[in-house]
Amino acid sequence: MISMRIEINGEDLQLDEPATVATLIRKRSPRPPFAVEVNKRLVRRPEYTTQKLNDGDRVEIVTLVGGG
Repeated sequence: MISMRIEINGEDLQLDEPATVATLIRKRSPRPPFAVEVNKRLVRRPEYTTQKLNDGDRVEIVTLVGGG
């Protein structure tokens, strides 16, 4: 069994299977619109299914808010 720890929005998360950004988005269900960074690198939407997460990665899912 694969086990890895990542940090998401400052909280530790244990994953027991290989995961991608898309997997994490399905688990977290952020409210659109949002942006995702892995290790301070912006991940573009077309890369969500191919961007694999690794042990120790730091992920930020940021909900975008408009205003004026």
